[in-house]
Parts: sequence; structure tokens; C-alpha cells
Amino acid sequence: MAGQTVGAILFDLDNTLIETTKAGGVAIQKTSELLRTALGLDDATISSICNKFKQKLLQENFDPLSGRPLDDTRVRHWEESIEETLGSLPRRSLGAECYYLWKKSRLDALSLSPEVRDLLRRLRCRYKLLLLTNGEARSQQEKVDAVQCQEFFDAIVIGGEHAEQKPSVSIFTLCFNRLGVEARECVMVGDSLDTDIQGGLNAGVRATVWVNSGESDAVLDGSVRPHFTVSSVLDLPRVLDQLE
Repeated sequence: MAGQTVGAILFDLDNTLIETTKAGGVAIQKTSELLRTALGLDDATISSICNKFKQKLLQENFDPLSGRPLDDTRVRHWEESIEETLGSLPRRSLGAECYYLWKKSRLDALSLSPEVRDLLRRLRCRYKLLLLTNGEARSQQEKVDAVQCQEFFDAIVIGGEHAEQKPSVSIFTLCFNRLGVEARECVMVGDSLDTDIQGGLNAGVRATVWVNSGESDAVLDGSVRPHFTVSSVLDLPRVLDQLE
């Protein structure tokens, strides 16, 4: 990698720049309190409902061409989780109450920390910056708006707005074109080995940086090998110094 110059950095959003998993935990706690107050359920039953919802969220295969809003799909996730656990839905509005509380609580808990903001400001003085995030377009845009991070990036690319998402080469090529750079000038930074790191490797970037905070189940098994591993995105300047 010697002799190549870094001109741009591509950042993932969730659990790279913002702590989405922690925010999700806050949202689940708030929704659990609603279920406890509304139905008088015990902790084990509430946990079962919430775990079913989280599983449905992980397995979600939302089709934007279906005409059904994402909010409606996720309201139904809560309704089904309650019905599967209790055998029925105590009141028709309960799924919507749970969903909109969960959604608001999660967005309210998301933030771009002062340290990350300062990092992005400093990096943008030297590099072109692009935010590349997978996910349904509206949901990801809501996160971007909630943390007010637009000012730090030369471009923002949301996978759900395009035919393919990370790790497909096509969306990385789109990013390179947006910035007017070559793959070999770019560094990809993210927390997912399967999408961020594998995608960067597929696209032939200058280097990949895996943010492994130790809070996920992801482990290096030899199938995906990032060039660098850091415990926080705040460690990125040290990596960039090595690359320069």
C-alpha cells in the first residue's frame, strides 16, 4: 500500500459513528415500561414480546415497491409479537403505541458525540468524506436528520435508495464517482465485516478499517480480513498516519 495517497474516507453510520445498538436498547426499555403499565405483564412476558420484535426487525425484508409504508410494517411486527406471546392483541391500537414509542425513543437516544463531531471536522480539512449506510431509505434518513450530520460530509449515500447495497461493488463505484476519486484513494470505515469491510475489499479501496467495539458478536474468522482494526472510530487518525 506504500506510495498511495488517501484522498477520501467512506464512513458507515450505525455503530460506527452513532451507537444505534445502545439507542435500540433504550427504546426497548421505554416500550417495556409501556407494556408493563398498559397490561400489567411480568418481566419474562415483556422480554418475550420484545425479543420477538427484535428478531422480526433483524429478519425484515422490506420491499419499497410494495406500496406499504415501513411504519405500517413495523407496527405489524409489534402486533404479531404481542399476539404470538399472549395469544391475542388486547387492543387494536397497542401495536402502533409500541412502535411509535420505540421509534421516537430510539431516534431521541441517537447522537453524534462532540468527540466524533470534532473528528469529522478535522478530517474534512484534509479529506473528502462520504457517509455510506445500508438500510431502508426513510429509516436511515430519519437517523441522519436526528443526529444532524449532513454538514460533515461531501455526500451521503443511503443503500435503500439504490438497486444494490454494501457489499456490492456498484454502490461503492457510485460513491467514488460522487466524490470524483479512485478506489485506491479511499479508506472504508465501518463496524460490519460482511458489508463494510467485505464491500471495501470487493471495491479495491486503499484500506479498510474495522471498528470493533467489542459489543457485537462479530469475530475475525479468516474469511474477511480488514487492513486495520480499531476499538473506536476516534482511533482513525492513528491509522491514517500509518497510511500516509
